Amino acid sequence: MADDGDPSHRFSDGEGFDDPYEGFDLEPEFDIDPSQVDPVDSRVLTDNLDVGQLPQDDIDVERLIEIGIEYTQINRYEQATETFERVARLTDDDRLEQEARVNKGAAHAQLEEYDAAVGAYQEALRIDEESEHAATAETNLAYALWESGRSEQALSHAERAVELDPRFGQAWYNRGFFLAERGLAEEAVDCFNNALRLGFRNADILEEKATALEELGEDEEAEEVAAQAEELRQQAESRMME
Repeated sequence: MADDGDPSHRFSDGEGFDDPYEGFDLEPEFDIDPSQVDPVDSRVLTDNLDVGQLPQDDIDVERLIEIGIEYTQINRYEQATETFERVARLTDDDRLEQEARVNKGAAHAQLEEYDAAVGAYQEALRIDEESEHAATAETNLAYALWESGRSEQALSHAERAVELDPRFGQAWYNRGFFLAERGLAEEAVDCFNNALRLGFRNADILEEKATALEELGEDEEAEEVAAQAEELRQQAESRMME
């Protein structure tokens, strides 16, 4: 259900990066003595950011969210979960806490800690079920539930994500996936088409669509879509080789 980049659990965008991004600055804006840490040690943040020792006023939680996202960019997911948890505990801004908990869930999912991911997404939704981050939390929660063996709950959360944000391509993809799992191939194809129209396009969604088309007896179209999926996979492999 996920391509090589595992898009099934989406992180927030933070403040964004330059394009092309020219590297990471993992130094937080705190009063930490750089002489006491190894600047190449990826644990520098979580080892030295002792919440009990730092007054809350000294911590820029928005910057801390960015640092957590930067950790995910270099596959330091354990550090990311710790960083996002710190944000959630330190901030008194519900919006920032919710964003941190959604991101924490996505980092847990990257570690295949799906029960922890489910918990993080549920905490995020308890904060606000209608916010800008709610659709992401719902669609991520749907996938985590499916991965943790609770597939009967997954579809309802995927449908809720689509209700919250009808232009969220990944939510349509997840909904289509769960419908296909239940043998509802025609409805699944409609969802996949919606996702594709919204720009959510990768080899996985094309393969799922091809399988659903085969079940509907649309063999010729299924072959065409499967060929597109294979082409995307080959392109991805070529980029990795480069």
